[in-house]
Amino acid sequence: MDTGDLEKVRDQVMDAPGATLASEMEAALWTAITVLAATSLGSLFYLGSRIDALAARMDTRIDSVDAKVDAGFTRMDLRFDAMESRFDALGSRLDAHLERHAG
Repeated sequence: MDTGDLEKVRDQVMDAPGATLASEMEAALWTAITVLAATSLGSLFYLGSRIDALAARMDTRIDSVDAKVDAGFTRMDLRFDAMESRFDALGSRLDAHLERHAG
């Protein structure tokens, strides 16, 4: 195939019915749009997976903090219960003491 044959094939392809490609510049523009769209979609899926991984790590950390907070509240409840029993005992002693002096 020589250069003349290539030009004839090119002319036939460009004159084919339904061919709407006006110029090489338009082809370059559509190629750039396609590359940009593919890059954008790839970035979207990549960032989505990164966000999912970050959310999973945060869930793990929040669960561990939640367990520590629950343990702290349990310790505080035990201390309040101990103090309540001491106040009850002190109240009973005070009542007995007042009854001895009043009666």
